[in-house]
Amino acid sequence: MIYKSMKISLVLLALFASVSAFAQQPTSPEEQERKLYDAIQEQVDRYAENLGLDDWQIFYVDSILTHNVMAIQEEFSSMQKAKVANPELYYDIQDKWNEETYNSLQKILDEEQWVKYLKQGAARDKKARDKRAAQKKK
Repeated sequence: MIYKSMKISLVLLALFASVSAFAQQPTSPEEQERKLYDAIQEQVDRYAENLGLDDWQIFYVDSILTHNVMAIQEEFSSMQKAKVANPELYYDIQDKWNEETYNSLQKILDEEQWVKYLKQGAARDKKARDKRAAQKKK
């Protein structure tokens, strides 16, 4: 079973794949955007159910994920237009925005919700991001 927090990464990878496929398959930008918003909404719904979020928290989670996923999409698009092929650079962008999501969610979740969030894979993902960042500094 894939951990819930990993699904954000999968959404982002799917986004990257869809952006790549966009050049090969003629789909409208509106369709791509709709699919992206649907994936974000599914993730918000999972967080709401699994973490027992209040309405105000759902609003913030939706805002955070929407902003950060759109920022990833914009950066991916710029890199693709510049014909950047190094996958490490795409992972760096993902790590940057996943870290932003992690830090933002920490501010709005209570202690019990935060522990659940970490147990669902966020702690493992954070450790992996920190490890990649440390290796990059070497």
